[in-house]
Amino acid sequence: MEKFVPVFEPALHGNEAKYLMECVQSGWISSLGKFITEFEGSFSKFCGSKHGVAVSNGTTALHLALVALGIGPGDEVIVPTLSFIATANAAQYTGAKVVFVDSEAETWNIDPEKMRAKITPRTKAILPVHLYGHPANMQPILELGKEYGIPVIEDAAEAHGALYQNKRVGSLGKMGVFSFYGNKIITTGEGGMILTDDDDLAERLRFLRDHAMAPQKRYWHTEVGFNYRMTNLQAAVGLAQMEQIETFISRKRHIAQKYMQGLAGLDAVQMPPSAAWATSVYWMFTILLTDHARISRDELMAALKARNIDSRPLFFPIHEMPPYYTEGEHYPVAEDLSRRGINLPSGTLLTDEDILRVCTALRELL
Repeated sequence: MEKFVPVFEPALHGNEAKYLMECVQSGWISSLGKFITEFEGSFSKFCGSKHGVAVSNGTTALHLALVALGIGPGDEVIVPTLSFIATANAAQYTGAKVVFVDSEAETWNIDPEKMRAKITPRTKAILPVHLYGHPANMQPILELGKEYGIPVIEDAAEAHGALYQNKRVGSLGKMGVFSFYGNKIITTGEGGMILTDDDDLAERLRFLRDHAMAPQKRYWHTEVGFNYRMTNLQAAVGLAQMEQIETFISRKRHIAQKYMQGLAGLDAVQMPPSAAWATSVYWMFTILLTDHARISRDELMAALKARNIDSRPLFFPIHEMPPYYTEGEHYPVAEDLSRRGINLPSGTLLTDEDILRVCTALRELL
C-alpha cells in the first residue's frame, strides 16, 4: 500500500528542540519566561500590530477579546455561520446572543451585504472569519462597524500572513485573533494570540488572562479573571516557528499552485476563491464539487481514504448543529458550500509527488 498522505502534519525542523531545551534547563516552563514576550513581539511585528497578547488557545483568545470589550448577557455578536464552531462558542460563553450571517459565494466568507440587516441596538461586536486562509472583504465590514460604532474582531485563526489590500489580516479591526493549534501555519501545539493597537485594551487583555490579578498587588484580584496564559514552552516553539513563517507561507502557495495545475480543466471541481484584493495563504486547499462530479463529496472522501489519502469536509454551518439550531433558519450559500466542499492534504511537508498522487486520484474518481 502507498504511504498515507495526511491532511496536515506540523513542520518542526527549525530551532524548536533547541529553544525547548533552553526552557527546560532554565526552569522557566510555565507562564513566565523570555520566550513569551519574544514570541508576542515577533508575531505582532510580522502582522503589523502594536501589541500581541499570547494566550492558551485560539478559542480563549476569542473569548478574552469579547470579555475585554465588556460584552455579556443582553448583547449580540454577529458571526458567519460557516466557520469552526469556536467562533460562535466564544460569544456564547459571554452570555451574548449569537447572530448568524450567510456567506458570499465568491469568497466563502461572511457576506457584508447581508450583515446590515442583522444589526440591532444590542449588537456589540462583529466577528468576521478569514476562512481557510482567504481574507474576508474587510472594507465594507469595517465601514459598517464605524457607521454603527461596533468594534470588529477578526478571527484570523486560519490565515496567518494573508493579505487584505496588501495589509496583514488580524491588524485591520479593533482586535485580531489567531490560533496556533498543531495544524495551523505556525504552531505552538496549543496556543493563541490577540493583536491590537490599543494600549488600554492590551493592558486589559493581559490583566484578564492572568486571573485579573492587580499589577501592583500580587494575589489581589479586583474582578473575576481567567487562567488563559500561554506557557514559555509553547512560546519557545512559536518563536522557532516564526523564524520559518515566510517559508511556510511560500510553501502553502506553492502547494496551491501545484493543485491548480494538477486539477486544471476538471469540470467536476471548483477551485478555492482568489479575490483581486486578497492574497490567500491557502491554510487548507479546499475544493467544491460541481454537478459534473460522478460521486458525492462523502463518497469521494471514502474513496480517497481507501487509497490512503486523507481529507476533511468543509465545516458544517453552525446554525445546523444542536447548540444553535433554530427551526426554519436557513443560510443557503453556507449550506451549499458546506455540502460540496472538501479539504485536501495541505501540510507544508507535502511533496510535489504527493500532490500529483492526490490530483491523479481525483481525476480518476471524478
